Amino acid sequence: MSELTSADYQVWLKNLKTQIQSAQQRAVLAVNQELLKLYWQIGNDILQRQQQQGWGSKIIDQLAQDLRQAFPELKGFSARNLKYMRRFAETWQDSEIVQQPAAQLPWFHICTVMDKLKTGSERQWYMQKAVEYGWSRNVLVHQIESRLLERQGNAATNFAQTLPSPQSELAQQTLKDPYIFDFLSIGADAHERDIEQALTQHISQFLLELGAGFAFVGKQVHLEVGEQDFYLDLLFYHLKLRCYLVIELKAGDFTPSHVGQLSFYLSAVDEHFKTEHDAPTIGLLLCKNRNKVIAEYALRDNSKPIGVAEYQIAQSLPPNFEDKLPSIERIEQELQANWSDEE
Repeated sequence: MSELTSADYQVWLKNLKTQIQSAQQRAVLAVNQELLKLYWQIGNDILQRQQQQGWGSKIIDQLAQDLRQAFPELKGFSARNLKYMRRFAETWQDSEIVQQPAAQLPWFHICTVMDKLKTGSERQWYMQKAVEYGWSRNVLVHQIESRLLERQGNAATNFAQTLPSPQSELAQQTLKDPYIFDFLSIGADAHERDIEQALTQHISQFLLELGAGFAFVGKQVHLEVGEQDFYLDLLFYHLKLRCYLVIELKAGDFTPSHVGQLSFYLSAVDEHFKTEHDAPTIGLLLCKNRNKVIAEYALRDNSKPIGVAEYQIAQSLPPNFEDKLPSIERIEQELQANWSDEE
């Protein structure tokens, strides 16, 4: 029994668990890659035969029926899925797609990308991010519909002047503009404290919108400077940048005076929290509205690394349309039912 509880045994057991998990992951990826290879080949065969022999769309219905009869225990050969396979081969005409990182994505991730994105560069960007960050299909849909690619790196900043390379480039790409907080059930005219409270109550969605690498430190973080009390709206630590990030919320328009206030907070955080292993603290002003030219002027000669971006509480709809829309729960139920029927 002493051998089973020894430190050497525990280390060996931990290593074995890691090896088993790695083998399982490699097996799953290999199976997924083979599945995508099969789907691409089937789709390419359909495409080629329709083009060369003039077969119409009815051949897909017949093929789905015959494949289901031949392999009743297998899912994935519905007419709808066969049409996706044809689109798969049509979208990526080179079979090498299944050798790329995208082959690590599940099939329905790829179907989503084909449905929602028009250009090859957009599809490639979102698929790479989905692999890098392990997005679920729902998260992938959210990132596409919230136009993440367009917003990424779009905040007004002075990082190029205040941070060394390559940290300045990474910090720029870390911020976005605008930030979309459509998961908050508060009015568009809410005050800073209301927004702050709602964001921390929905911290998982807030972190998803901020992006990968953010760790939540606290809200209304207390600082004492010159025997006076000050409070940071929100404080985060970024794991890749290795620095603290202060977020200040402004329910109104951006003004240059906001930069001075945030600069003061950054100096205080550097003094009270930053260690010798941390990079300089970064600030982010989130405003309801901001004029980008004014923001750029306000940041131009400031020595502290600061970004300015807008936030949106919700995408507004005409009042006469709101009561005609189905609920999110109903949409999800119908989608799940449709996928189950088609599979």
